[in-house]
Amino acid sequence: MKIVFAGTPEFAAQAMRAIHDAGHEIVMALTQPDRRAGRGMHLQASPVKVFALEKNIPVLQPETLRRNNVDEKKKSQAEEVYQKLSQIDFDVMVVVAYGLILPQEILDISERPGRYGSFNIHASLLPRWRGAAPIQRAIESGDRKTGVCIMQMDAGLDTGDTVLVEELAIADDETSGTLHDRLAKMGAKLIVKSLNQLQDGKDLATTPQANIGVTYAEKILKSEAEIDWNLDAQQIAARIRAFNPFPGATTSLNGLPIKLWNARISKENHGHLASPGEVLGLSDQGVCVQCGSGSIEVLEMQKPGGKRMNAKTALQTFEDIEKSLCFKSGADSF
Repeated sequence: MKIVFAGTPEFAAQAMRAIHDAGHEIVMALTQPDRRAGRGMHLQASPVKVFALEKNIPVLQPETLRRNNVDEKKKSQAEEVYQKLSQIDFDVMVVVAYGLILPQEILDISERPGRYGSFNIHASLLPRWRGAAPIQRAIESGDRKTGVCIMQMDAGLDTGDTVLVEELAIADDETSGTLHDRLAKMGAKLIVKSLNQLQDGKDLATTPQANIGVTYAEKILKSEAEIDWNLDAQQIAARIRAFNPFPGATTSLNGLPIKLWNARISKENHGHLASPGEVLGLSDQGVCVQCGSGSIEVLEMQKPGGKRMNAKTALQTFEDIEKSLCFKSGADSF
């Protein structure tokens, strides 16, 4: 099969590698423009671009795919994509966490006679968690399961018919990082299975999405990372795990900005009333903290300029450990 691949982050690159390793030919890659990142804020290529260059796959990086109501530079970039897609020979388009909306005219090119259209790997059990951040929102909301859908794309936001679906249980200690890796592997397997079926001349049975149970996974904002200790323990522990690795849950401890990377519901019985955010004591593996209702066990945290470390070890480095320690919302910076 000849594939046009559109994607940007590592989740997409893993699928791209699997498609290539399965013997399919990726004839063109679309990915987001290089972005500044890291401490030096140097321009960095996306994981999809890195893999494409390794395999000598042509890459286009438009800022938008819309040819109307944009400035001349963006219009020119979109026009180049449109023209090249119209000219090259390909069988199917695969889209994975690309980050740009595909206009109907782009979808139409992939649906011309002799082609199979565009397929998307989506990391949720649609119609739950359509949108940008399905992995984080599933953990934040306390979902017990998630999965991957291979979807035939239409012009809506993750509204197309599904062709393959596989479920995955969310572990009690799951972070967005660990769940991302498991779903990426699953998505890569399912998209290869779909492409192999098309190559073998087998039809992919489509199933329209249900009209009930629709939820939207809004993009994660850094402003959401600040922990509100008045929430109940279940909500706080879920948020800490959902925001690992991005953007990292933030708080302050006796005035010092802190990031929290992992936590779970505490099973300790502390036997006294405490204010939300108050450190109740040390456990075998972490630090117990009072919430608005119940308490959590913080397992991993980080001080400014330091590395992530076991929360119990980190807390013991505070000079005022003998004083009353209290986490509070509103860390100035990190």
